[in-house]
Amino acid sequence: MSDDTETKLSAARTRLILDKPFLGALVLRMPMKPADPKWCRTIGTDARAFYYNPDYIDSLSVDQTQFALAHEALHCALSHFARREHRDRRRWDIACDLAINPLLIREGMTAPPGALYDIGFEGMMAEEIYPNIKEDTQEETHDEHLYGNDSDNRKDTSQQTEAGDGGEGDEEGGGGGSGGEAQHDMAPPESMSEAEKEQLSIQWRQRLAGAAQQAMQAGKLGGNLRRLVDHLLQPQLPWRMLLARYMTASSRDDYSYMRPSRREGSAIFPTLRSNQVDVLVVLDTSGSIRASEMREFVSEIDAIKGQMRARIALHACDYELAEGGPWVYEPWEEFSLPQDIRGGGGTRFTPVFRWVEEAAINPDLLVYFTDAEGEFPQQEPAFPVIWLVKGRAEVPWGQRIQLN
Repeated sequence: MSDDTETKLSAARTRLILDKPFLGALVLRMPMKPADPKWCRTIGTDARAFYYNPDYIDSLSVDQTQFALAHEALHCALSHFARREHRDRRRWDIACDLAINPLLIREGMTAPPGALYDIGFEGMMAEEIYPNIKEDTQEETHDEHLYGNDSDNRKDTSQQTEAGDGGEGDEEGGGGGSGGEAQHDMAPPESMSEAEKEQLSIQWRQRLAGAAQQAMQAGKLGGNLRRLVDHLLQPQLPWRMLLARYMTASSRDDYSYMRPSRREGSAIFPTLRSNQVDVLVVLDTSGSIRASEMREFVSEIDAIKGQMRARIALHACDYELAEGGPWVYEPWEEFSLPQDIRGGGGTRFTPVFRWVEEAAINPDLLVYFTDAEGEFPQQEPAFPVIWLVKGRAEVPWGQRIQLN
């Protein structure tokens, strides 16, 4: 490895710290280690360090090297190593790259040859992109994701979180460039236990928050990255739990002060009554929500509905209300997805609220399943509205629950 390689890595990292302090602060958390080309053809990370093939770095410009460093840092900061769950590793790795690269390109950074990019996936999380990756895809990531296969024959490192292997000790490695002992460590990283993945995920979440705060104080955190950070750092409760909480709160038993019978005198006594909750459910059929996701959502509503006395009216809407609606389900009927729902146009939310106003109804709760990218009514209605959102778009009013 030549001195020029180390100089280029150092220069790229310094430029990131000065020009893009959010990404630079994350890169500083990764010790830089040269890797054997036999297992690292380009660059890679295991969430503990940045590994690089010296010949590959030599082939890049300084701008492309900045992209390479930031790319691996975002894999770590977004906890891609801990979020795969049951998904196919190859498809998940591709989805992660397709989620990261548009962010860096929008930041004005220069991608190296072979970096995956699809404009259709801009603004999407890896979990949203994954179902769109074909099982027989021939695409490949330009980097090595070294945190993946725990079934390999490498030694388990559940106890190895010391300095140089990704624990709190990586602060020293991150500041020391690629010199010292790292130059002699060309072996592939050892696999991680689930406990270590969890520990690293927590550490990177803290680093993400700290880096964002520093960049905001310097006035150098772009809108796209800022929205991503806000999304990742907001409280993450399962959407099913939150939805059930709001629906059951709307239907709980309560006391009612009824006008008394003449035979009971003039006193008004509180009586306990069990309310039937009237819920309006709306499906966004503009094309951004897949039929399988709609079925899952409707199934979840039906499960919650079984725990209360809920009468549900279902509407579907893209640019306008779907024909045939509303479909009404009494408390004793199964809530299911109608077969004749059609959509695929643009997105407007105004037709639903106009229909409610013209029908002169007042639902106890409206639940809207959408990507939240469309025309909203300017005025908030008098009844509670829950937006169950796929993606990162914001809503102007109502309660927003993150789907993924």
